[in-house]
Amino acid sequence: MRIIAGKYKSRVFFMPKAIRPTQDKVRKALFDILGDIQGLSFLELFAGSGSVGFEAISRGAGTVAFVENNRQCQQALERTIAFLKLTNCAVYPAEAETAIKRFHRDNKKFDIIFLDPPYSKGKVPRFRPGPAVAGMSDPLAKKALQTLKAYDILAPNGFIIAQCFKKESLPPIEGDLIMFRQSRYGDTVLSFYKKG
Repeated sequence: MRIIAGKYKSRVFFMPKAIRPTQDKVRKALFDILGDIQGLSFLELFAGSGSVGFEAISRGAGTVAFVENNRQCQQALERTIAFLKLTNCAVYPAEAETAIKRFHRDNKKFDIIFLDPPYSKGKVPRFRPGPAVAGMSDPLAKKALQTLKAYDILAPNGFIIAQCFKKESLPPIEGDLIMFRQSRYGDTVLSFYKKG
């Protein structure tokens, strides 16, 4: 897999086995929507290969935090960070819920929070044990949104983007988080939230 645009355009990042990375067309669409992210803090939950976070770094994000519970994925993330000689990103080896609570405790805020939980066979489950059912979504995105509602780590003018399978229905409102945009790309849906 390669980075699409920015400082590290065409540079490779390492892929753990048996995961579903965010497709190039979805990554391109996501960053076209986000626009200029120069200097912003970026959090990727359920990071996997870190395809979105590394794209953010390449496009000028100030810092990127990768949250990942699977050791194989953690090693791939660390390998890419070393390969690209990055100093403004870090890997947090934890479940998403645990990491959110820890960031909240430490009063850490992020301008952009991206979450892409596993939702089909072929991607390593990293939030709870047990394989997902083929073609069906796990409720992990909803659970993560609920945790983000309860433990606020979003900067005042920040965005949360949840990537889900098309059959998963996310709430239009989750506490003070309001969905203001939703875009579909094949079987993938991006839902954008901000504070109301």
